[in-house]
Amino acid sequence: MNIMIFLWKKCSFIFLIALFVFGFFNSKLSLIGALCMILPLVISIFRGRYWCGNLCPRGSLYDNLLFAFSNHKQVPRVLKSEIIRYTIVVIMLSTFFKGILSSKGDLFKIGMVFYKIIGITTLIGILLTLLYNERAWCNICPMGTLSNLISQLNDNRKLLNVGTNCISCRICSKKCPMGVAPYTHKGKGIDNPDCIQCGRCRKACPQKCITYKK
Repeated sequence: MNIMIFLWKKCSFIFLIALFVFGFFNSKLSLIGALCMILPLVISIFRGRYWCGNLCPRGSLYDNLLFAFSNHKQVPRVLKSEIIRYTIVVIMLSTFFKGILSSKGDLFKIGMVFYKIIGITTLIGILLTLLYNERAWCNICPMGTLSNLISQLNDNRKLLNVGTNCISCRICSKKCPMGVAPYTHKGKGIDNPDCIQCGRCRKACPQKCITYKK
């Protein structure tokens, strides 16, 4: 299973590119994009924002293709503020439902709604990559924001944990593209809403103290 997730994490951007290409000729194919709106919410109940850091095809695009073009700068706090996040959620959802209602059940038109939303948000993510870092969009992604809200309903969700042997070297925080400081969660789970469980802190930790509790 770990190998399958690793391969998907490395290659799922191909799925996103294919969706753009084939969806251009047949917008109904873009309906597959609904999975990228439903699955993050379902998985968040048990794993928090695990989808964002490991299964999201757009995240794979940012990590594997756009990383080289990243400015490698942290996202400004104002951009990560709740007012910005929830404003984007409202704009996206209102645009989405407005488009669905105006389609009057026409699958081609509904597919085009998905195509446009996925396309526009991906382009914004690419711009933010150039300005800040490859995961900048994840700070304000509507599905990420909603996934975090849902994850709060389950106190027993699976999280990365920082062991008590953490020496607070802060290497983990330097590797985190989301601006999270794992070392501040010493002896407990990383329940920061911005943690996408990408595993970069886990790999970088010299003490190997960031793990999933068994």
